Amino acid sequence: QVQLVESGGGLVQAGGSLRLSCVASGRTFSNDYMGWLRQAPGKEREFVAAISGGGDRTYHADSVKGRFTISRDNNKNTVYLQMNSLKPEDTADYYCMADYRGVGVPYRLRDYVYWGQGTQVTVDS
Repeated sequence: QVQLVESGGGLVQAGGSLRLSCVASGRTFSNDYMGWLRQAPGKEREFVAAISGGGDRTYHADSVKGRFTISRDNNKNTVYLQMNSLKPEDTADYYCMADYRGVGVPYRLRDYVYWGQGTQVTVDS
């Protein structure tokens, strides 16, 4: 059974940093895109970032570009999201996703096969 388990969320002051981790079990994703999305209260899900299987290609939403960085360690079957210069508008539940089956750049959330349960990030102003 495939599982994605996120950790690292919490409460942080504006301008602070957090690093989210997502550990996959049940299979390896070293040949697959993995990524992050978020959903704020009352809002739709939003693509945050994605990374190719080898880690050579990364994509970040414009809203987080320059502040967030996605990375992965295939030896640990883990993907990370380093979040710096956090803003109150970054407050959301953050979800890990894996195995993109779509065509082209990996922005389409519905084309990911596996999802985690989420970790909450709250940025206090």
